[in-house]
Amino acid sequence: MLKVENLDKTFRTAAGDVHAVQNVSFEAKDGEVVAILGASGSGKSTLLSLLGLLDAPDRGSIDIDGTQLAILDSAGRTRYRSSQVGFVFQQFNLIPNLNARENIKLALEFAHWPKDSRDQRANELLAMVGLDESKADRRPSKLSGGEQQRVAIARAFAAQPHLILADEPTGSLDKATGQKIVDLLREIASTQNATVLVVTHDEKIAKQADRRFEIEDGALKEIA
Repeated sequence: MLKVENLDKTFRTAAGDVHAVQNVSFEAKDGEVVAILGASGSGKSTLLSLLGLLDAPDRGSIDIDGTQLAILDSAGRTRYRSSQVGFVFQQFNLIPNLNARENIKLALEFAHWPKDSRDQRANELLAMVGLDESKADRRPSKLSGGEQQRVAIARAFAAQPHLILADEPTGSLDKATGQKIVDLLREIASTQNATVLVVTHDEKIAKQADRRFEIEDGALKEIA
């Protein structure tokens, strides 16, 4: 379970303070898909960065399965990012000179997955996201946008993380392909018992989540 309490983040600029995240508190259960709606500049990407320990909050706490992330040292934060959280991005962020299988194996290496089982795990993940073996040896440039996002999702789930952070995961895809990606995230959240947070500006995507929140000027509220 993810539990966030009183999270604040302020950026100080020449033009003045920007309160990107303001007193945010919420919980998300294992196996649950949570959507966070918000316009550009509303604070949703900053919130994901805080949850993924890509940035540190000014105040507040983030707890995952009883572990307080604020008390982790640098090494602990690195281990958390590589083994307990997976990231899915709008632009896929695959390494272009590695094929699909190698992109996943690299994530497994970072998570210190046993070397002799990385190929098997990568193949299992590719099958899980619906990519056949003929696509495993293709580099990202030889895959469609939907196929690249499937590889990115497989990579995010590589180390069996408890939390998946998806930042506009359908933004670069056509409507039909985007729907398939949403269906895939929902299915994997359920079967892998992971919490999936999807940041989006698309209300149709958000309505398919188990719970919905809206963020505006850094403040978060749940949508009934």
